[in-house]
Amino acid sequence: MTILRIEENAPLDSCNTFGIAARAQQLLRVHSAAQLQALHESAELLQQGWLALGGGSNTIFTGDVRPLVLKLEIPGRSLVEETDRHWIVQAGAGENWHDFVAWTLDQGYPGLENLALIPGVVGSSPVQNIGAYGIELQDRFHALDAVDIETGRTFTLDAAQCGFGYRDSVFKHAPGRRGDHGLAGKAVITQVRFALPKQWKPELGYLDIQRKMEELGVTQPTARQVFDMVVAIRRAKLPDPAVTGNAGSFFKNPVVSPEQCRDIIAREPNIVHYPMPDGTVKLAAGWLIDACGWRGKSMGNAGVYPRQALVLVNRMGETGQRVTGGEVMTLARAIQTSVYERFGIRLETEPVVV
Repeated sequence: MTILRIEENAPLDSCNTFGIAARAQQLLRVHSAAQLQALHESAELLQQGWLALGGGSNTIFTGDVRPLVLKLEIPGRSLVEETDRHWIVQAGAGENWHDFVAWTLDQGYPGLENLALIPGVVGSSPVQNIGAYGIELQDRFHALDAVDIETGRTFTLDAAQCGFGYRDSVFKHAPGRRGDHGLAGKAVITQVRFALPKQWKPELGYLDIQRKMEELGVTQPTARQVFDMVVAIRRAKLPDPAVTGNAGSFFKNPVVSPEQCRDIIAREPNIVHYPMPDGTVKLAAGWLIDACGWRGKSMGNAGVYPRQALVLVNRMGETGQRVTGGEVMTLARAIQTSVYERFGIRLETEPVVV
């Protein structure tokens, strides 16, 4: 029988990268799928519902948490299969994402280097379909294992079954909202597998990477060099959560039609935009926010990072007072209003607000 060790009134300050003070009424540190399977036999623990929490890098707490918090700490990383075209590598849901990317390169398995230094854990990566510098998780995804919390049943999903979209998957939709396939509030990911290409070629399409290559005098970078460049670029632009609390990119880059983009360019010729394979155009949310004058501005103990307007930060180091989730969301809504009034575009937030 699997024993579930529940922590009562557990602090969550160190469980979210924004550093927001909150407490969990009950918290379970999950180290195995068996613990999740056992939950369906403990109905009293789930009376208030449940919340899966990985690295807390994509979560904003607006108060204490009444649902049972499932803190994912499942370890493990290994090569599980090798084909003519791919190495299939697997990681436990609780593995730190950046450390896992570094490990794949150490083992000689390239393909995830553009996703270096993204905060969070492996189990959260398919939920958000994380992406950066021309690569999305779905481009390297093979399969995942998960547990249905209601029944205790384990199951496996391939890429098609995950319903990946831009920062989207079936794990972000409640059952019934996309047919009957939504898994939000229903299942928890325990293991993720990736297909890393043996015929690897670098993804160098982003301007920041091209500039870095020119700076270093590199024309044909190795996977390790791409990794190092991405790390350097992100560190120059983004605050370290260990020093300045933040949740990474706070808003999604909006996707518009070519007609909408042309209309905006006619008014704002310098807007940063990227054509997408399906014919739509992705706009740089950071540029839109910066154009509205928000860079470096603050409201209470929440602020906009001076080096990257897409990132909201905890100003505790400046004010001496810990930021609240309410302050963060007040600032976020003010930014959304400004961008909509100027550009007619509604910015969507990336973090989950609890």
